[in-house]
Amino acid sequence: MKNFKTLNWIGAVDGYLELIDQRKLPTEFVNINCRTVEQLYNAIKTLAVRGAPAIGVAAAFGVCLAAQEIKASKLADAVKYIEMQIDYLASSRPTAVNLFWALERMKKKLYEVAKIEDLQNCLLREAKKIYDEDVEMCLKIGINGEHFIPVNGGILTHCNAGALATAGIGTALAPIFEAQKNGKKFQVYADETRPLLQGARLTAWELMQAEIDVTLICDNMAGSLMRQGKINAVIVGADRIAANGDTANKIGTYSVSVLAKAHNIPFYVAAPSSTFDLKIQNGSEIPIEYRNADEVANFMDLMTAPNGVKVYNPAFDVTPAENITAIITEKGVIECPTKEKIQNLINP
Repeated sequence: MKNFKTLNWIGAVDGYLELIDQRKLPTEFVNINCRTVEQLYNAIKTLAVRGAPAIGVAAAFGVCLAAQEIKASKLADAVKYIEMQIDYLASSRPTAVNLFWALERMKKKLYEVAKIEDLQNCLLREAKKIYDEDVEMCLKIGINGEHFIPVNGGILTHCNAGALATAGIGTALAPIFEAQKNGKKFQVYADETRPLLQGARLTAWELMQAEIDVTLICDNMAGSLMRQGKINAVIVGADRIAANGDTANKIGTYSVSVLAKAHNIPFYVAAPSSTFDLKIQNGSEIPIEYRNADEVANFMDLMTAPNGVKVYNPAFDVTPAENITAIITEKGVIECPTKEKIQNLINP
């Protein structure tokens, strides 16, 4: 299905990270090249690359870019410099835990290096390993979640948790792609996902590329379609999952979960095990990113609200575990998630 690479390392230790500029989709398909840590930081911050798994993979390669900038001749000085760059990358976005997971993993690898001459190769090998694992993770989520896709049914998805959000085929969209591969017939409804329209710009584009039957709807249409019986399942991604199963995802996900529960429609979350943050006990502890007011008050550089109006613009909200039918991971499925079930699957 996937005939593009969301992110791709080009070259050897002196190479660079190539990214699809997702700010330009769907009207333009443009790649950008990140050759410095600062360029990658800006790409993450401005959503040129987005989606929790993709951010994590990109950040891992960002550590490789940091290693290229080392001027020091002593390993200890080089490590100190890269640690500073890791902290810098970690400050780009606060909610998606994969960013911090990947950077912490790269930091651990950094401490295993014995000679400064081995530093770049060691870090690049680890970043490529994270990339390959992400690809495999997506495939396993697709296999584990495929049977939740109803035959001849309607599936609603929110935001974008497809190939553009990962190194592989996606998380929430992976079961959909797997179901298509197995010959299932179904209808996908992609809500637009205000204010940045990731559902309209990205998910609808991806599904059309894969020749999957997709219908775009406004965010406020979901309840009406559920009442009409057109939606039989909801599947979304996640940026961070607390120990009890409370899940942070793109703003608007909570509302969809409430609507699904009111209409007795199963609500599934698809995410890798790296998205679980077991140090956070519940959703109230998940840090929520707040973004620029212009994202809400403007559309395509056109002001759509009164000048100076107050704007509330959180990028994420939290869906409580009791609204989630199951969490689909590469390790297996957690039905009716609880702290105990999560612990047994993630850290058995």
